[in-house]
Amino acid sequence: MPTAGLKARCALAALLALAALPARADVYARVADDGTLFLTDRDPGGATRIVASEPDSTVALSHAKAPQLSAAILAASARHGLDPLLVHAIIRVESGYDAGAVSRKGAAGLMQLMPATARRYDVADRFDPGANIEGGVRYLRDLFALFGGDQRLTLAAYNAGEGAVLRHGRRIPPYRESQAYVERVEAIYAGLIRGARVR
Repeated sequence: MPTAGLKARCALAALLALAALPARADVYARVADDGTLFLTDRDPGGATRIVASEPDSTVALSHAKAPQLSAAILAASARHGLDPLLVHAIIRVESGYDAGAVSRKGAAGLMQLMPATARRYDVADRFDPGANIEGGVRYLRDLFALFGGDQRLTLAAYNAGEGAVLRHGRRIPPYRESQAYVERVEAIYAGLIRGARVR
């Protein structure tokens, strides 16, 4: 069953799937025990109330390139029990929401899946946003399980590979890139939770 904090963040992330909210618009969100999200402009009781105080706020996640990406992120996160705001933070750092991004090492798509990772999670087309998000979120879920829910180790493993974290005694590897990656994702994630605009 999702925690209250995770439910609230799922509701916050759900607003990304909406276009633009008018000033002072009230939106009520409730996440059922099975992960189903309900949004309404009337309080059904027991819902999380979210107020967009500025027309352009859209919960301050304006860097999302398309509402359908937010819907896919929310859906995959709900299916696999992850915080969609963390997934947004990872995508922001990995690809800047560019579904066609390719790294020098051959990682591709929104969540920068390597070919082996894509095969592991049955992602036939790494440039397909929905498939890439689904594969990346499943990989994150498995990393969280492998590292006992430790977010920093999970992020380090997402960046450097789980083998690198295991070889270094279940610690963040002493790679400047991986250490900076963990800090950057966590900073963006914290900003998204606060509703701050993060660039």
